Amino acid sequence: MQPSHAGERRGGAENVAAGRKERGIMSTTPQQPEIRISPTADYREGYSNSVQIRVSVWDFLLLFGTMTQPAQNLVEIHNFQGIYLSPQQAKALRNVLGQNVDQYEQAFGEIKLDPRTPTGSLSVQ
Repeated sequence: MQPSHAGERRGGAENVAAGRKERGIMSTTPQQPEIRISPTADYREGYSNSVQIRVSVWDFLLLFGTMTQPAQNLVEIHNFQGIYLSPQQAKALRNVLGQNVDQYEQAFGEIKLDPRTPTGSLSVQ
């Protein structure tokens, strides 16, 4: 067997692709579709300083709200929006948030968390 050069190899998938070229059939990689983002009629933005997460086998529920502390021994949370995510979307959100937090910290410095803030609190249903 003689050594082959790039593009001259005729085995497996490359052979099939070469055969298509010879017959005039070009295989192209599908182009990414254009993405258009537009708000719905009921779109709104809000500020949240509280997010609770509930998890089931089928989805993640993110509950957004505002938290106030009207007295030393009382914390009030008023939830205003619940968003359900599939496990796949929850993981994608985690990845995107992580990348954005990293970029933010590179630009503005480390984000310090209040040591009194509960971490890892999760409600499984």
